[in-house]
Amino acid sequence: MIANIEQEFAQITDYWSPRVVADVNDQCVKLAKLKGEFVWHDHANEDELFFVYKGSLTIRYRDRDDVVLSAGEMYVVPKGVEHNPLAGDECWVILFEPSETKHTGDVVVAGTKSLAEQRAHQGSASA
Repeated sequence: MIANIEQEFAQITDYWSPRVVADVNDQCVKLAKLKGEFVWHDHANEDELFFVYKGSLTIRYRDRDDVVLSAGEMYVVPKGVEHNPLAGDECWVILFEPSETKHTGDVVVAGTKSLAEQRAHQGSASA
């Protein structure tokens, strides 16, 4: 499978709605456009890798300093650590996480997406 990252991002119209574009072993590669504040949550059993493709992203913590990422930078949120992503302007991120990772951990909000919803358009822009 070949995926063009720019084409895949072009098809994303909703913020905070990850799209699975590939599977690598038991990991999902997801793309998401972010803007504004998300929701405080954690992933009890999984680390979460954020790679900023475009824009900037702040990972907020309750118990430690915030982490600010620019385009080309990546950061791993350790499993079990509560965090809240924040993007002042539109930010494009690539996420690498185990397939069983819940979008918003055990917190359920109106924007929470199931893995099936994140896979709904998988490969739609692939050539």
